[in-house]
Amino acid sequence: MKAKELIARIEAYAPRELAWERDPIGLQLGDPEQEIQTVMTALDVRPEVVQEAIEKHVDFIFAHHPMIFRPAKNLDLSVPQNRMYADLIKHDIVVYAAHTNLDAATGGMNDWLASALRLEQVKPLIPNSDGQTGLGRIGELATPQTVADYATFVRDLFQVAHVRVIANDMNRQLKRIAVLGGDGGSEYPAALAAGADAYVTADFYYHTAHDVLADDFVVIDPDHHMEAIAKDRLVDLVKTWQTENDWQLTDVFASAQNTDPYTYI
Repeated sequence: MKAKELIARIEAYAPRELAWERDPIGLQLGDPEQEIQTVMTALDVRPEVVQEAIEKHVDFIFAHHPMIFRPAKNLDLSVPQNRMYADLIKHDIVVYAAHTNLDAATGGMNDWLASALRLEQVKPLIPNSDGQTGLGRIGELATPQTVADYATFVRDLFQVAHVRVIANDMNRQLKRIAVLGGDGGSEYPAALAAGADAYVTADFYYHTAHDVLADDFVVIDPDHHMEAIAKDRLVDLVKTWQTENDWQLTDVFASAQNTDPYTYI
């Protein structure tokens, strides 16, 4: 099959128009007419991920985060990022990213997170005009939990050393939970306005955390790498599409690389 066939199916599932205006989603590198047989999913496209792709003879990397946020200033191959681009071109690896469009899509990133967080009666936190897609999700726990207990659950769920908790009372009961994958600190007022008891998101800023305490709200921050949950979900999607369309792919798998840049001591 050709790369463009997979791209078309991705964009039917997570339409480009759902992406933020400045988000560089879509085909990052490669020829859409290229024949592909092996697909690898990834959260980030980093040099170690590309080396894994080369070693495993991957034709197509399906990533969540776009590979090129900042334009290259030159093609100096001593620069690691440029060397990575050159390696991808040399080995004919197509790279595609579905980012904020996948975040907003029905059955996309934030629905996966809501499910993992055991939320029920889920709906968009900041809905688009269709009422079905939009930024973040909000839902309810079947049984209320304290801030401390739910934060521990979130820590274990995302397999991180610790989570940052912003709360005045760790024994407060939580029932209604909002979630937004990635950097969602600026949207905490929406979670508060929607009646959430707590908000799960990442990359929360120091001074914004003071605002949360002043509002007597609760935030649980498990790190941006929480979105690594997408790797296996994307594999499931591609395998489902493969069956539906009789695609002749030989393998679809998730990258084994942990691209979380932080080490906690």
